[in-house]
Amino acid sequence: MQPFNPMTIRPLFPALAQEVAGRPAVFFDGPGRTQVPQSVITAIADYLTHSNANTHGVFITSQRTDAVIAGAHAAMADLLGCAPDEVFFGQNMTSLTFALSRAIGRELQAGDEIIVTRLDHDANVAPWRALSERGVVIREVDIDTEDCTLDMDNLAALIGPRTRLVAVGYASNAVGTINDIPRIVEWAHQVGALVFVDAVHYAPHGLIDVKALDCDFLACSVYKFFGPHVGVIYGKREHLQRFQPYKVRPAADTVPERWMTGTQNHEGLAGVIAAIDYLASLGQPAPDRRAALTTAMQQIAAYERTLVVQLIEGMLAIPGLTFYGIREPERFAWRTPTVSFRLAHLSPRAVATALAERGIFVWDGNYYALSLSERLGVESSGGMVRVGLVHYNTAEEVDVFLTVLRELTNG
Repeated sequence: MQPFNPMTIRPLFPALAQEVAGRPAVFFDGPGRTQVPQSVITAIADYLTHSNANTHGVFITSQRTDAVIAGAHAAMADLLGCAPDEVFFGQNMTSLTFALSRAIGRELQAGDEIIVTRLDHDANVAPWRALSERGVVIREVDIDTEDCTLDMDNLAALIGPRTRLVAVGYASNAVGTINDIPRIVEWAHQVGALVFVDAVHYAPHGLIDVKALDCDFLACSVYKFFGPHVGVIYGKREHLQRFQPYKVRPAADTVPERWMTGTQNHEGLAGVIAAIDYLASLGQPAPDRRAALTTAMQQIAAYERTLVVQLIEGMLAIPGLTFYGIREPERFAWRTPTVSFRLAHLSPRAVATALAERGIFVWDGNYYALSLSERLGVESSGGMVRVGLVHYNTAEEVDVFLTVLRELTNG
């Protein structure tokens, strides 16, 4: 496997050429939304120029639209390691999860239990909590506040004969923790429970293989892995056939069409194909797109590991900095290059503002990981500052960030 060189791909991302106050912009805001390569922009514009129509017509633009939709299903299947009809698209992951939770809720009874975690984005908490209106009991897995990892003993104790679904994140969007999904799936399936995995944050950083994970559902957002704002859910075919979605009467009852309510974001689906093809291009030559994606994601993960080692080592050396999450290099296989922190004498918003003035883009607050922010005791004081790296970031950018952070600490 060849070492990854970010300088070969940075010119493909037009946004990265921007400057702030005469300095190159540093995009450390990836967990909120990644930038996109020119090929994605071109694909969206090309669809709107040459294929803009609704579906299933006899004329050429409609036929091209049908082909784009089929292509998006095939591309996502290659990315996730599933069949094309086990993927459906929608407005965003949050909306899709609410829709799926309502469909699953049709079969639940008062006293049935759903398990959520304190580590998750609220998009994988609120849709399941809403089922408490039907008498469903919501159990919440605690965390170890020392390293922001799930309390696996607590999770094991919560799973029981009334458990119907476990909702868990693949990786935390706030502190980067990667969860042991295969073990959680095994425990849940032992009692006949379903598992819904939020892989939105994990998808830009590692290869996903839903068949190997054996999860029942898995959600992604394409705008987190270098594409447009489109939500995606994988579901085992038998589940997509079994559960009854809420849909309009003329809509097809086939899988996956029955889950794709209304007219889709067709130009966005064109961008989905281009985003996945971009990732696959990083793994060429390869016999097929899945093989190329496998190589690409391995290269990306290895490169991002070097960045996060540099980042965390530098942050831990700064006096007055409180770091949240896994910090030991030997455990970095269990984290993404996303970190959160606080400075002793500045609010998270003040830190983010000072960085923004220097052209470094980071997030502050709770990033919708509300339960985590509350559990860490920082919600009432502004949350945390989040730095999220992806493969177009560089070691030089990390150095710039650490230099500015030290200046802020020294006042």
